Amino acid sequence: MSKQETLQRMRESGVVAVLRGADADMTVDIAEALAEGGVTALELTADTPGVMSLIEEVGDALDDTDVIVGAGTVLDEETARAAILAGAEFVVSPSFHAEVVETCNRYGVPVAPGVATPTEAVEAYQAGADMVKLFPASCLGPDFLASIKGPLGQIPIMPTGGIGPDNAGDFIEAGAECVGAGGSLVDDEAVANEDFDMIAANAEAMVQAVQDAR
Repeated sequence: MSKQETLQRMRESGVVAVLRGADADMTVDIAEALAEGGVTALELTADTPGVMSLIEEVGDALDDTDVIVGAGTVLDEETARAAILAGAEFVVSPSFHAEVVETCNRYGVPVAPGVATPTEAVEAYQAGADMVKLFPASCLGPDFLASIKGPLGQIPIMPTGGIGPDNAGDFIEAGAECVGAGGSLVDDEAVANEDFDMIAANAEAMVQAVQDAR
């Protein structure tokens, strides 16, 4: 799949689900539940034990679907390269690291570094970022995103951090390409109870909020 096709999948999904520290034995089940709810972009964070194997495992399990699997919390070029070789189709960071962007560009993989100011957004985009991750979104808010999109409308933005069905639409209306969400989709109680139906319902609610805003 080309870089542009992957980016289009992320936009169409509208939601990038962040799986952080998920139990290895449950990760595929969680991923399948999210896909059932309509979320087709999944981000496995690099601080999850055995994440490289999990990226490959989830990718294989959902190979016959529209789901794309990426790596998150990538802070250095070594991790970016390892994730891409494991099958990550996109890379996300909580902060901007030029070497991560360079590595992803070298391999033709979309990359979204984290930013919290207009200056960081411009610097990341000039360095070759395909999208920037506005983080932490709940602290900055949709009005902040809208203010950035005014003069910097050419930069695609994915707000992440504290986003749920109740505020996802506000960020989309403010100009977000898509939103990233973790705890509101894969909440601790649902995971503890292995309630995959609840995870699917959370995903469906989030996707619906984004679609309604669009």
